[in-house]
Amino acid sequence: MGLFTMFRRRPHERAGFQLYGAAVAAARDPLLFGRLGVPDTVEGRFDLVSLHVALLIRRLRTDPDPRGPALAQAVFDAMFADMDLNLREMGVGDLSVGKRVRRMWEAFHGRALAYEAALEAADEPALAEALARNVWVGEPPDGAPSRLAGLARGQAAHLAGQGIAALAAGEAAFLAAGGLLHDA
Repeated sequence: MGLFTMFRRRPHERAGFQLYGAAVAAARDPLLFGRLGVPDTVEGRFDLVSLHVALLIRRLRTDPDPRGPALAQAVFDAMFADMDLNLREMGVGDLSVGKRVRRMWEAFHGRALAYEAALEAADEPALAEALARNVWVGEPPDGAPSRLAGLARGQAAHLAGQGIAALAAGEAAFLAAGGLLHDA
């Protein structure tokens, strides 16, 4: 192992950041906050980013191509590098950042597992319940968890149709929320 291996980038690092950026852009759709009443707070934004990243990681992790799981890890790494940076920019002290990032990782992991289990079982009520529990503090607006569950299901299906070559190049297309949200 030479000195230069310390400075070499991981092969999917750039694609991971680009894919993560696509998930963040989809999670920032104003319709999610306006029409669904997702709180426009740090926590609400984290929950929407977590949902979109979890959907993307699920798609990548289950791809038979060996690049899929590696890309999933790269997206995860990009997310938590960004969370670390955001906490520092918000003024969180260096000694607290690690603990806060760990709590965020644990929150993400729990949410991702709940969403994946519901999606795999095609259990829309379970998905809506998990979203209601995680996204809204207190009582969510009427029908919002079911509508967000439908959006998540639609995004998962759309991501499933995207080829690994495009994803490996850092190109992920999420559908606009307006096309997936239907008024109850």
